[in-house]
Amino acid sequence: MIDPLILLAFLPASLALNLTPGADMTFCLAQGLRSGPRAAWAASAGIALGSLIHASLAGLGVAALIVAYPALLIVIRWVGVAYLLWLAYRALKTAQAGMPQPAGKAHPRPFREGLMVNLSNPKVILFVLAFIPQFIDPARPVLAQFMILGLAIGLGGLVINGLAGQLAGGIGRRLAGTGGFARWLNRISAGIFALLALRLAVMEMK
Repeated sequence: MIDPLILLAFLPASLALNLTPGADMTFCLAQGLRSGPRAAWAASAGIALGSLIHASLAGLGVAALIVAYPALLIVIRWVGVAYLLWLAYRALKTAQAGMPQPAGKAHPRPFREGLMVNLSNPKVILFVLAFIPQFIDPARPVLAQFMILGLAIGLGGLVINGLAGQLAGGIGRRLAGTGGFARWLNRISAGIFALLALRLAVMEMK
């Protein structure tokens, strides 16, 4: 389905991209600080699934259709801004209520949040359309290649973002024994979410 030599060339490039700090890694760091390593890994898994979905849509041509109509990109962009601001509000509300989320508790919310943050970031659509096609062989099944390369990006991001969030979660768990610090962790998370929303709102769509 895909030339092994192309895949060998793609993997280091995708790894380098995943190692570059960005919105996904920052989101996992915030989840780790706020709710612990399990939440960070769940958020990272949601982001990885989002990457695979983006690649699949690009292979189907849906993402190209979205890029052809800038108004749709603008709508997606502001949905992402609103969602991040909602996460910031909820984290701040938790801090004010003095009821921090248990660090070891496993639940699907961080997974859904990571998925939504990734899917509502229009820059990911543009990135997938600009990066992955360079490694596509038109003589082979295009959709299958997009999905394989999208899976490679997703798995690399899953590990790297998850480890970053786990490190942040380990630090947060050690320091969150007092209610005061737990409240500050939620405030820091709210600030990170708000900054991500600001970044998405003002970034240039090239």
